[in-house]
Amino acid sequence: MRQIIVAAAVGWLVGSAVALPARADPLLEKARELFRPIPTKPPELPGNPASVAKVELGKMLFFEPRLSAEHNIACATCHQIGLGGADGRPVAIGHNWQRGTRNVPTILNAVLDTAQSWDGRAKDLAEQSGRPITSAIVMGNTREGVVATLRAIPGYRDFFAWAFPGEADPITFENIEKALAVFQATLLTPDSPFDRYLAGDEKALSPVEKEGLALFVEKGCASCHQGANLGGDRYAPFGVVQRPGAEFLPPDDKGRLLVTRTPDDAYAFKVPSLRNVALTAPYFHSGSSWDLEQAVAVMGTAQLGVELTPEETKKVAAFLVSLTGRQPSIVLPVLPPSVPSTPRPRT
Repeated sequence: MRQIIVAAAVGWLVGSAVALPARADPLLEKARELFRPIPTKPPELPGNPASVAKVELGKMLFFEPRLSAEHNIACATCHQIGLGGADGRPVAIGHNWQRGTRNVPTILNAVLDTAQSWDGRAKDLAEQSGRPITSAIVMGNTREGVVATLRAIPGYRDFFAWAFPGEADPITFENIEKALAVFQATLLTPDSPFDRYLAGDEKALSPVEKEGLALFVEKGCASCHQGANLGGDRYAPFGVVQRPGAEFLPPDDKGRLLVTRTPDDAYAFKVPSLRNVALTAPYFHSGSSWDLEQAVAVMGTAQLGVELTPEETKKVAAFLVSLTGRQPSIVLPVLPPSVPSTPRPRT
């Protein structure tokens, strides 16, 4: 027995009988400390359990233009699934052709964000779902107006009763928000090359993408852009080290200060998720950069005080492209028709 043990030990030392245990790539180990894959199933929303009925109702409402005062703007108008959950514009065009003041954030993976909207004025995804409906700039409706409209569309009565069983009057603004939130929670984009890399497939990233990841970590980008969404969980001033020009940081929009009234929050905004960022140009809350490499360079100087070389910028941008996940596949709903008693568009 002693001879067997000695022989095994000698074999382990020379590498012939027993193989050395494989070590993970140090870059992969570091990435696993900082980031997490996008889940394949939506998380449960506190106080708002999901059901098939609620998801289906939420999908209908997401594509429902009659939530707006003029019956011409739906949630999907600005959060276009085929454009990475955004709208491809610097700012949205809303009620009566008014221009918004900020870039539309992606709705994809938004359920993983703990901070909603650029300045955090919405406490959760449900509240964020309802705010555009009653915004005078976006959809121009009122809580009472949208409820009256849906109650006057006979087909919605059955859908709300199905989604909120046991409620005597299920068509309420709060239930509209809840259904929208549950549907939007399903808009996840797992299985990106970076997710596969985190799962252990070291070939999922190209050598250039790995170099970009290493720079992303070493230069300090991951100090704010971390977690499953690589952002979305905190606020930060835009211009920590060097304030960018007015084209990127309009002086009239003071960000989170408008919500908290705290001077330290001046020009602070939600750290955006970088998931699918290659699909969601233009960038920043101002929608002022159409070039991902330019956006990377601006963030380097403004947030980190680092002048990235053109080669470094290209590598970081290449890594960011690896964050593009499997996009949601949505079958468009057939919406119940209006009837003569349904309120008309307010024109």
